[in-house]
Amino acid sequence: QLQLVESEGGLVQPGGSLKISCAASGTGFSIYIMGWYRQTPGNQRELAATITLNARGDHTTYADAVKGRFTISRDDARRAVYLQMDSLKPEDTAVYYCYMGYFDGRTPDLNDFWGSGIQVTVSS
Repeated sequence: QLQLVESEGGLVQPGGSLKISCAASGTGFSIYIMGWYRQTPGNQRELAATITLNARGDHTTYADAVKGRFTISRDDARRAVYLQMDSLKPEDTAVYYCYMGYFDGRTPDLNDFWGSGIQVTVSS
């Protein structure tokens, strides 16, 4: 059974750092892309960062709001993705959802899978 196991979130002071992680478990799938989206109450889920692996190496995408402050990385052996968040701001407060796009070998379509979410609060 496919699962995404997310790390704990937490309360961080403005200007602080936090690293969150997410690891996939299960069999019968190959990962194409992993990443993090975030959501605040009353708003749609939005991209924070994603990372794919292609023939030329990893390709990363960042939301403008986090560029230069957040760094996404992945560990293929662990089937894990990490988000290092530095210089955190109160507006980074959100539930962060791990995302995985994968192929199951049965169809050519990319399948989506989501974690249950991590609360990250930036406040003094």
